[in-house]
Amino acid sequence: MSLILPKSILDTDLYKFTMQNAVLRNFPDVHAVYRFTNRSKDTTFFTRECFERFQTAISQFNQIKLTPSERDWLAETCPYFPSEYLGYLENYRFKPEQVHAEFVPIDNSGSKGHIEITAEGPWVETILWEVPLMACLSEIYFTTVDTDWSYEGQEGIAYQKGKTLLEAGCVFSEFGTRRRRSFHTQDFLVRELIRASRDVPNSGKLTGTSNVFLAKKYCITPIGTVAHEWFMGIGALRGYEKVHDLALEIWETAYPNAILLALTDTFSTNAFFQTFSKNPERAKRWHGLRQDSGDPLAFAPKAKEVYEKMGIHPREKMIIYSDALNLDKALKLKKQADEIGFKASFGIGTYLSNDFARVSDPSSKSPALNMVIKLAEVNGKPCVKISDDLTKNTGNQQVVNEVKKLFGLPSA
Repeated sequence: MSLILPKSILDTDLYKFTMQNAVLRNFPDVHAVYRFTNRSKDTTFFTRECFERFQTAISQFNQIKLTPSERDWLAETCPYFPSEYLGYLENYRFKPEQVHAEFVPIDNSGSKGHIEITAEGPWVETILWEVPLMACLSEIYFTTVDTDWSYEGQEGIAYQKGKTLLEAGCVFSEFGTRRRRSFHTQDFLVRELIRASRDVPNSGKLTGTSNVFLAKKYCITPIGTVAHEWFMGIGALRGYEKVHDLALEIWETAYPNAILLALTDTFSTNAFFQTFSKNPERAKRWHGLRQDSGDPLAFAPKAKEVYEKMGIHPREKMIIYSDALNLDKALKLKKQADEIGFKASFGIGTYLSNDFARVSDPSSKSPALNMVIKLAEVNGKPCVKISDDLTKNTGNQQVVNEVKKLFGLPSA
């Protein structure tokens, strides 16, 4: 089997670059630790072969670099990146010694087990490991462990999903890099979505892809907002009392002329809205919100209430939905947003880039890996995430409890 590596340093999600630039500007000396979590640990196992191939891939990441033509394209396509950052990225090299991966056997044969992964080093460097590590591990898993699937018919399925979304008037982006079945899957997926958008030109819109390499390849827009780690890191470094204010303020300083979309659920959406509602001028400047956990149908009514109390009409704002979306969920959310007045957009990931049936039983799924790599520490301080979905809470339990108490959240 051939070595599986990212196709380019651009073969990642845009928000890793936007956050790296913001970290370089504001936190260049911060030390960080990232940790891998397999959320389906009880049902999903890796083989030693899978692990060894993954380790080999990690050792070769230092070959990946930004080319001059890629830098020129980034400068033209993403003018919000300063030349200082593009110079930094051009000189950036992955350091495989920052990643520690361990295989933990679960049987006497030692052939099957769990994988533990830690990435540690300067935040500004380690921030780029998350997405390509997960994409790499997923592809290796589906070529060594779960091989009961096929590409047959997948291009047509991708086209039909895009066509249905567009015919329903949905505005959406492809967000599937981290948990894709393979690079090949995401590559033909983006191509088929573009084909669908050409065949359905007057309804809905494909706004782009989070994958910067594929955006360049197919001449579409790279799409990205900001991730939970930005809020998590600032909370740990600067304290949680003003974490939302600080995170939004520093981000806005870094990107004053870019689209500003606030991720709401790092420490729960209720906690975010407590702060957000106290600064109407900021709420007017920011273009909208991103919903990523909890009950999505409860989000728009709550956001409407918050905006209207600040004298802002929902029609002036956008909501990006990005939590485990599929076709049915997107259509329901679009209908609700239309009725309330919000402009709705959808960042759709695994449903597009890793939706396969088993060859042996086409009525059952060959499920995607349910995994994350999260920021665990900055400068020795634990980082936490208090999602609107209790299954997505991460981090030191004592700190979780302290932050919940600070924001008046239930302890259970």
